[in-house]
Amino acid sequence: MSASDIIKATIKLRSQLRDLQFPSPADYVYSPLDYAWESHEAYLTQYGAIGPKKVLFLGMNPGPFGMAQTGIPFGEIESVRDWMSLERPVGRPDREHPSKKVTGFACTRSEVSGRRLWGLFKERFGSADNFFKDHWVHNYNPLLFIENTKIGRNVVPEELPAESIRAVNEACDAYLRVLVDEMKIKTVVGVGGYAETRAREALEGYPIQFAKVLHPSPASPVANRGWAEAATRELKAQGVWQ
Repeated sequence: MSASDIIKATIKLRSQLRDLQFPSPADYVYSPLDYAWESHEAYLTQYGAIGPKKVLFLGMNPGPFGMAQTGIPFGEIESVRDWMSLERPVGRPDREHPSKKVTGFACTRSEVSGRRLWGLFKERFGSADNFFKDHWVHNYNPLLFIENTKIGRNVVPEELPAESIRAVNEACDAYLRVLVDEMKIKTVVGVGGYAETRAREALEGYPIQFAKVLHPSPASPVANRGWAEAATRELKAQGVWQ
């Protein structure tokens, strides 16, 4: 398997999403595939070609202190910089909310969901190379939506009207199918219910297994009570891990 076809598909996805317009509350739209392309391309090149994979962990969309800063899905800075060795220069979105500025690897905030997710993988597999031999992590939708409020509230895709998100879903569905085909994915694990739903729709008819784990967001009281242990139990119960 070569990463080149996946890189081409990613560039196509980036282009398809670039000029789309969205209604409020998506007042600011960040596309890390544009301004953080160097690190995302390095992710695809360095780890995408290790394979074929067996399991794809599918997230929803970037977090303001994760992929929005690093260009890597669930991109908690310490995990990306120190565990994956993927620190690269990061630019800026054309329009930034004043409370959600992109400072790249200089960002001092830790993305909790990413710290939990990558922390579990580090604990279980040791090195990044060991993890990526059989696994991949991808955010279904690579766009971050922010509302024009004082704090810059993070807007999840399911909050947007169906007609405004339809073109995004069509492009993201097609890209997900490329990933599954190129990486020979056997199981897609939705990190949260939204990602699982999108995966099942995009991959209807594919001879693959679907699974789901609780989203590691700190907004979830259950996730705050030992997410790694709960996720491991879920993955073993569904036959994803032994």
